[in-house]
Amino acid sequence: MARLKERYRDEIVPLMMQEQGYKNSMQVPRLDKIVLNIGLGEAIQNQRALEAATNDLSLISGQRPVITRAKWSIASFKLRAGMAIGLMVTLRGERMYEFFDRLVNAALPRVRDFQGVPAKAFDGRGNYTLGIREQIIFPEIDYDKVDKIRGLQVSIITTARTDEEARRLLELMGIPFSRQ
Repeated sequence: MARLKERYRDEIVPLMMQEQGYKNSMQVPRLDKIVLNIGLGEAIQNQRALEAATNDLSLISGQRPVITRAKWSIASFKLRAGMAIGLMVTLRGERMYEFFDRLVNAALPRVRDFQGVPAKAFDGRGNYTLGIREQIIFPEIDYDKVDKIRGLQVSIITTARTDEEARRLLELMGIPFSRQ
């Protein structure tokens, strides 16, 4: 069992039940899924960018990404409907907890001049989205084999009903929010 999942079950659930006044442990918010997304506008001209990004995202997430395709044609971007423009991975269960643990304890501390993640990136329904500027902060990525620095988007979907519940859950799970 993932280390973070055990900590959630043994420490976080009883603490949140006491703080929030939940009567049942099933009412306590939990992580539902984590979605990783890379937008690849450069894939229109360079097909190798898609392969390199697929390799990087596979190393980071531990599973193979799905190619996202354009829905509409946009002439000014030289984009046609159906062209590959990004990659996406949805993590659930054990892989989700393992990734979250690596993100909080290994990747985020490697960000240069790290002051914490923004606390205002909640969507109003208890979900949090974090933008990462460089994929090389993950220890799985070999810096010498990277062709280009790419950013990625990490969306953490919780079962919390409000942003305050989700923020408290993520704080207890170890996300370092900035003090602003």
